[in-house]
Amino acid sequence: MVKRLTRTGNSLALVLDKPLLERLGIDEDTPLELSTNGDVLVVTPVRDRARERKLKKVLEEMDRQYAGVFKRLAK
Repeated sequence: MVKRLTRTGNSLALVLDKPLLERLGIDEDTPLELSTNGDVLVVTPVRDRARERKLKKVLEEMDRQYAGVFKRLAK
């Protein structure tokens, strides 16, 4: 998808289409983190850190309990 910046007052805005926002679970209240390596601009929704830690803990427990099953399924 190629987009152009839109002038908004003295600033430039990147307008994101509704289907993309819905797919990412972003709305006007979602805080966004912007980062760059000097060539690429990355826009990332800020997720709840406690939620991420809980998911990681659940995934680690599943791996601990079902590692053998996962290996057999991967074959």
